[in-house]
Parts: sequence; structure tokens; C-alpha cells
Amino acid sequence: MRKLTSILMLALFGVLILVSSCNNDDPQSDAPITFNANEAIPVTATLTVGQTLAVSGVEVTAEDGIESVSVTVNGNPVPALDSNYVGGPTTAEYEFSVNTADLGIGSYSVVFTAKDLNGSTTTFAHALTVQGIAYTVAVETIDDNGTEDDPSDDIVFLEISGSINFDYEFPTEGPEGQTIAYYVLGGRVKVTSGATLNIPAGSVIKGRSGTGSNATALLVARGSKLMAEGSATAPIIFTSVDDEITIQQVEGGDFTSPNLDNDANGLWGGLIVLGYAPISVNTATGEAQIEGIPTSDTDGLYGGDDKEDNSGIMRYISIRHGGTNIGSGNEINGLTLGGVGSGTTIENVEVVANQDDGIEWFGGTVDVSNALVWNCADDAMDTDQAWNGTCSNFIVVTPLGGSAFELDGPEGTYIDGNHSFVNGTVYAGDQIDFLIDFDENTNVDMSEIYFYGITTATVVSEYKLMSDAGNGTVARFEYSDIADASAVFVDIPAEELDEVATNSNTVGPKDDTGFEWTWASQSGGLAGIGL
Repeated sequence: MRKLTSILMLALFGVLILVSSCNNDDPQSDAPITFNANEAIPVTATLTVGQTLAVSGVEVTAEDGIESVSVTVNGNPVPALDSNYVGGPTTAEYEFSVNTADLGIGSYSVVFTAKDLNGSTTTFAHALTVQGIAYTVAVETIDDNGTEDDPSDDIVFLEISGSINFDYEFPTEGPEGQTIAYYVLGGRVKVTSGATLNIPAGSVIKGRSGTGSNATALLVARGSKLMAEGSATAPIIFTSVDDEITIQQVEGGDFTSPNLDNDANGLWGGLIVLGYAPISVNTATGEAQIEGIPTSDTDGLYGGDDKEDNSGIMRYISIRHGGTNIGSGNEINGLTLGGVGSGTTIENVEVVANQDDGIEWFGGTVDVSNALVWNCADDAMDTDQAWNGTCSNFIVVTPLGGSAFELDGPEGTYIDGNHSFVNGTVYAGDQIDFLIDFDENTNVDMSEIYFYGITTATVVSEYKLMSDAGNGTVARFEYSDIADASAVFVDIPAEELDEVATNSNTVGPKDDTGFEWTWASQSGGLAGIGL
């Protein structure tokens, strides 16, 4: 249950000035009654059942003296307002609240009436819509421990379906005290505008299989927030229902999958976060529909003009086995960031075995730090639409096709500087297509990155096109075990390249410090490549 913001609260009264009417017995002699609020905004509101409509700090003035202020809902009186008189009998401050759970789902006319001692009144009717909860939470028992008469001994999972349309937190126990082993996303679960989803540290969230329009994903729409704050000892893990990992395993300090290989991909969708930050596209509205979400779903729109937009906090999250196919050659990224603003915090992120890209930015201004992408079947890091943020302190391990970086620039006229990749380590492996795939318009600055594990066929693509156009730069690249660096780092100036002994890099992460919590580290995957 939550309250409207104070601005919205005041709004219900603020418009009284515009639409109020006085029924005076003697208009020439009676003084008017006024409501004093800070703003005048639309006089309608839509709440989800269980939320509270609350109004406070509204000043009512009647020179003839205030007799009463009353409220009715669909013609029925509600409890008297609490009042606090200021300065005398002609001025008062009022507050009022009603829990929509007491009203139920439906449409309501909330009428406010102020009456002075002379018998004059001012009224205002506010249109209130109370909508139902758009999501469901189902409980399924995994193990009843042989005590069917005592549900509190059960081990269960919770399956969430539909749209989360007001603030919701994943519970830490079942409705009858049961132990929760994990949570399940039953299809495309959306956090809609105005709502906040809180996911406790140490949670395990599993996506069901599904393709096309039935692909499972967690979609954080514009205007909503995801608060997923894990920790190094209790990360939040997004994975497939085929993965046998549980919350109890995470609590024990083991964050690895007990049954799935670290290259098993395409088993569910992924995490999609959208915002109102600027993007560079050829549309009149400056917004676009995110890939992976059908155009019929308007919650898939992203982009706007708020560079500091806030989509929440994501810390210590591991996204695994995603990237299900939604169409011919079109898969969902592990972490998709569309128009996400700089007010969003994203740090300590791992993406493992995604069928498409690991992390893809579509415009926006959000920064990402301490990121690890391992065994993705397409690009590890992908940028589009003039993203203008920084990815720092990152590791890329063995892309299974695609590139370590696919870096594209603006698609429209909007651009506001360059995005950057700083302080990274890349182990290429033998299945990678390109180390870096630039294009002429790429707006990027890259520096302090170490490359190794490179085969003879792996190269940097189209650096000269970008450089000649003056759109991007590279600086302080280090590499190991390459016979001819110029054949790999094609057209990159020799003064920006330094050869070092394997794992003797002075830029980028040298070991797994800060990444010990990841599956890549716990499984020995990083140690196996010298980190």
C-alpha cells in the first residue's frame, strides 16, 4: 500500500479554484470561499486497490468564517476531516485520507464541500478510478516434508504473472510461513509506470521457457523502478527454470549452477530496463520500441529528454542462460538498457551464456561498473543510438561468436558527446568474430583495456573509418601473445599499443578482485585464463 505524492495529493484541491461554484443566498454580501494549493493539475486519479488517497496541507479561507469541510464518496459521507486552524476562524488547514481497499474496484466521485457561517458553499467533484491488481502470485509446493497438515514446514516457489502495477516486494516467505526456494517469472512480467519492484538480496528468479510473443522476460517500463540490491555474499540471480539453483544454495555461499553448463543459452528471455533519457533515432517522438518486446505492448517504448532519469538500483546481479528467440534472428539480450538515465545505479553485474548480446545500451546516459560477460553467443558489449555513459572496470570472457564490442553510433541527429569503456580486460578465445567492431558513426572513447587469448583471425574492424570521421578515440591498449599486432589492431596507432607478458597487464583487471561473487570466478572460469 502506498500514498500519492504530496504534489498529487494537493492537486485534488488545487483545481478547486478553477472549477468551484458558490451557491450564495446573497452573492453581493457574501465573501467567496477559496482553496489555496500550490498547483492546479488534472482532477482525476487512478489508483490500485489497496493504495491510499491522501490530501494534506490544503488551506481553506472564508472571510465569513468556516463552518465545515466535508467529503462524500458517491454521495456517501466519510469520516470528518482532521483540521488545524491557522490564524483564526476564517482560515483552516485540512487533511483527508481514504483507503481504496475500503472502496473496492470501480469508479467514484469524491465531492469536497466547504461551507461558511453564512451558509454559502463551494464544491468540487474529483473523479477517482480504483483499478484491480494486474498481477497474480501463485504458490506451488516443492516439498511438504511429510507434514501436509502444517504448511509452514513446506518448501515452495512463488510464480509471478502479469503486470506489477504498484509497489511490490518479493516476500521472503510464503503466505503460510513456507520456505521459498525460488521465484518464477510466468511469461513477460512488467513493472509499469509509477510502480517499484523490490527484490531482496540473495533471491533466485527463474524464467520459464517461451519464444516469440510468449518469451519470458522481466520488463521495467519507463517511469517505474527496479530495486535489486544484492551483495557480494548474497547476489540476486536471474536464470532459467531448468537451473536447479535455490535461495538456500545461495545462502550457503555457492552461486554456481548445480546442473547447467556455463554455455547453455536461450532458455528464457532476460532483463529489460527502459527509461526516459535521450536516444538518437529517426522518429518524430524521439522514442522507440525496444527489441524483444512486441510493438503491441506500449510498455516497450523508451527514450525521452530526461538525462537524469532514474530506473532504480541494480547491484550484484547475475543473469544466466537467457536470450530466447523472439523471431527470425532476433533474441533478447541478457541485460537490455533502453534510454536509461544517469539517476540509475548499475554496478556489479554478471551475464553468463546469453544467446544474444551480454549487455546492450540503446542510447541513454546510465553508467555501468564492475561488469563481467562470459560465454555469450553474440556480442559481449553492444552500444547503439548514441549512448552517453561509461562502462568501467569490466571483464569479457570468450564470446561464442559476435564481438567483444559492437559499437554503433547515432541513428538520428541527436548526439551529446561520446560513451566510454575504461579499464577492462578481454579474453578473446577462438570463437570470437571481432575484438572491436566499430562503424563510421561510432561515438566512443576506449582506454586502458587489455586483450589476450587472441587467435590469428581475430581483428579490429573499421577503426579508421571512425577515426577519420573524428567520432571516437582509443588509448592505452595492452595485448599479449600476438605475432603481428598491426594485423589484429588494424589501423590503430602503434603508440596506443603496448605488448606485455601474459597476465602482466598494467591496465584492466589483473585478477578476480571484486568479481569473486560471480559464477565465472567461483567455478574457476577466471582462474583458468589467469585471472
